Amino acid sequence: MIIDCHCHAGRGDVMTAPWNTDAPLETYFRRAGYAGIEHTVVFPAFHTDYSEANRELAGIVARWHPRLIGFAMVNAKSDAGRVHEMLHEAVIRLNLKGLKIHGFEAMPTREVCEAARAFNLPMIVDVAGKAHVIDMFAPQYPDVNFIIPHLGSFADDWRAHERVIEQLARYPNVYSDTSGVRRFDYLVQAVRRAGAGKLIFGSDGPWLHPGLELHKIKLLGLPPKEEALILGGNAYRLIFSREAGRSRSFVQKRKRKHEPG
Repeated sequence: MIIDCHCHAGRGDVMTAPWNTDAPLETYFRRAGYAGIEHTVVFPAFHTDYSEANRELAGIVARWHPRLIGFAMVNAKSDAGRVHEMLHEAVIRLNLKGLKIHGFEAMPTREVCEAARAFNLPMIVDVAGKAHVIDMFAPQYPDVNFIIPHLGSFADDWRAHERVIEQLARYPNVYSDTSGVRRFDYLVQAVRRAGAGKLIFGSDGPWLHPGLELHKIKLLGLPPKEEALILGGNAYRLIFSREAGRSRSFVQKRKRKHEPG
């Protein structure tokens, strides 16, 4: 089972760049299907109202169920004081399975971390190159699992990559996705120092090609069991293992999907 743990979906409302305008999935689905990717974690494009964006995302996820797994987004600054309320709607009514925070907007606050803990949600935190903040929130919330995209930097900041690799090895609750990492040897170092159990395959779709990003994992040349952890096992465990009921439902739907008709 291959799970792409990093993909955007839906419309933004700022419309100054691709990531806050629209994240259409039609081409992504074709590319992901060809690459053998079975499930994809999606979260909204940048938006000024994440309550609205989360509802739109839930509709997209429902339309493509069970292929898509939805994560809510909040802005820790502009949504301050109502994060718990937003996640209650996202989890209970919209059936979203995780949380995404982007440091370009605001870094995680105690309010955000405590809400994620209350709803047992894994949290994707794009620290936008500022890897030092992980040393602040990760030890404060050891019972929240944090996934750091791009080994800490989409902007090819090797200093951030090196610090995140060290943090992967040091903190049991810190993981990283592999999306958009240009310098391949940092992925090699991450596996050597932290182990395959701390990396998660992600593509940063629909704008990066999921097949190309997937091939990076294949090129690591890992034993099948370790490769399987990165390609889907780690993501599955973080998203579903704490809620056995949801996990069983997910597996049953996959089995029904592959039963002969």
